[in-house]
Amino acid sequence: MARFKIVILAPAWQELEEIADYHLATAGQIFAKKIADKILDALSRLSEFPLSCPYAPDIELKEQGYRMLVCDQYLLFYRLIDSTVCVYHIAHGAAEYGKLDY
Repeated sequence: MARFKIVILAPAWQELEEIADYHLATAGQIFAKKIADKILDALSRLSEFPLSCPYAPDIELKEQGYRMLVCDQYLLFYRLIDSTVCVYHIAHGAAEYGKLDY
């Protein structure tokens, strides 16, 4: 089975750090690490199954080929480009993700 490369772009890394910082401040170090690890584990599964997630429900994002992976209360937006999964954003489910810079 082909394996796909995962590339987490700078905005997504920044968002992951902000998520970890938030959970560090509100729930402590153990939970912050747990949620960050959970998100990274979810993304790693895309290396084998990049087409397993639906297209983003936003029409413009869908037309551009963005898919959305749900991990707890977070939405992870990515596109498959050739054999690379490019992760663009990690947003809270309550965020207006259509307004993020893609």
